[in-house]
Parts: sequence; structure tokens; C-alpha cells
Amino acid sequence: MKDKTPILIDCHTHAFADKIADKARAHLIDYYGVSTNYGARFCDLIDSAHEASLFALVLLTAATKPEHVHSINEWILKTLPSLENKFKKTIDPFPRIIPFGVYHPNDSNWQSEIAKLRDAKIKGIKLHPEFQGIDLADPKLNDFFAEVENDFVVMMHVGDKTVSDQNFSTPKKVAAIHASFPKLKIIAAHMGGFRFWEEVYEVLAGKDLYIDTSSAISYMDESMIRKIISRHGTDKVLFGSDYPLRSPKEEYEILDRLHWLSTFEKEKIAGINCAALLGIDFQ
Repeated sequence: MKDKTPILIDCHTHAFADKIADKARAHLIDYYGVSTNYGARFCDLIDSAHEASLFALVLLTAATKPEHVHSINEWILKTLPSLENKFKKTIDPFPRIIPFGVYHPNDSNWQSEIAKLRDAKIKGIKLHPEFQGIDLADPKLNDFFAEVENDFVVMMHVGDKTVSDQNFSTPKKVAAIHASFPKLKIIAAHMGGFRFWEEVYEVLAGKDLYIDTSSAISYMDESMIRKIISRHGTDKVLFGSDYPLRSPKEEYEILDRLHWLSTFEKEKIAGINCAALLGIDFQ
């Protein structure tokens, strides 16, 4: 990595409670048919963040079942701070951790969970339609979007290993949500839709929403990366690694090799855009 690496914020990382970390990692590897050398515990994420000199990272998880929502949000709100304090004693500088909460439409207490996240000043919520069994076109989600559109960022996994209009998450479905809830701050992960990149270009690029680079630019032809970013603009592209599937250090090096991006454009994608979106102070 170059000596003058810009301030780097990884907007898309995952780590899990120790008791489920190995199982969660194995599920990711099996589902996507990829291999990874990185662990899924919080300590593993911090090691990778330190290697990449991350200034901050967004920590994501997802509730695959409605009965998991409460326990995951409790882990985020109560266990995670103690883990941070533990590792701050051994790693300096320590990256800022911005955890996103979880939601499931079949959780009968979802409104109280959202209220709890709001009171705790959690900045965002993660949806993973395929893993959660949530179709982004399901009208059941409308109450949730209306509830969070003014004060949360919603990170949506978009795309899948199989490209089909029947997928639970597609760029077209994200575009429909954006049209219905234009104030909702959306991050459409994986450059707007893993393996749906032509559709991203057609229906999402240029709209007032964010896309991230996680598990995308390492799989895309550079011409497609340039095509999407040129239409979308660099103000609403965020750097993300999708750790533990990819490392932030290696993913930033791929971004840095895009020679047609100016130094300032790379700085915006690397951290400035995410800082502005999430209110992260560089001081």
C-alpha cells in the first residue's frame, strides 16, 4: 500500500459472536462458493483493520430468523463496547467501530427494536434479503422503510450468485424502493448488485443513493467498474471489503489501481463519502 494512503473507512465488514463465528463463516463460504483465509471473530476483524490502517469500519450482521433480532442487537449494544475496550488496550490507533443494527419483518417486536437502536444512536440497519428470506418487493417492508427513512441508513445486500428477476434482491427492486421512499438513505451493496452490474448501470447508476465496492470490484471487468462509476459519480460510492470474504488492505489496493480515478476521487470513495454519510469526524 502506498505511503500516502487516504483516510480509509470500510463501510462493509462482518464479525460475529465467538460462539457462532465459525458457523457463520462456513455458511458464507459454502453459499458463495469462495474461499477465505480470514476469521469471523471480532478479534480477526480488528487484526485485518489494523493491517489496512482503517480509520473506521462499519460492522454488519443480519438476523436470519426473527427470534435472533433481539439477541443480535443486544450483542451490538452491550457486548461490542466491552470488546472494543479490551482491544483498545493492545492496538493503537484503534479503528472507530460503527455497528449497524438488525431487523426482520417477521419479528413482532420490530418497532421496539428500532426504537432501542434509535435511542442508542445506532446509525444504520442491515438487510440481507437472501439470507433472511425477505423479498425487497414485499409490501410488508413498507412500514419499516417509513419508520427509518428519516434517521437511519439502510445497507441492503443486493444480488446473488444466480442472476434472475426472481431473486429477493435486485437493482430494480432497490430502484422501486428508492422511488417510493426518496428520503431513505440506501447503500446498495456490491456495486449496486452482485453480478447484476448491467442492471445496476441501467436502473441505479446516477440515482440519489449509495453503492459500495464490497465483493464487487475484485470480480468485475474494469470497464464495467468505470461505466457504473462514471454514470453514478464518485460522491456516492463507498469503499467496502466484505470482510471476512475479502481483506480491506487487498480491496483498497484494487481500488487504488483504477488509474482513471483522480487522487481526490479515490479519497472520496476511500473515506470522505462514508464520513459525510454517517457523521464521522476525522478529528
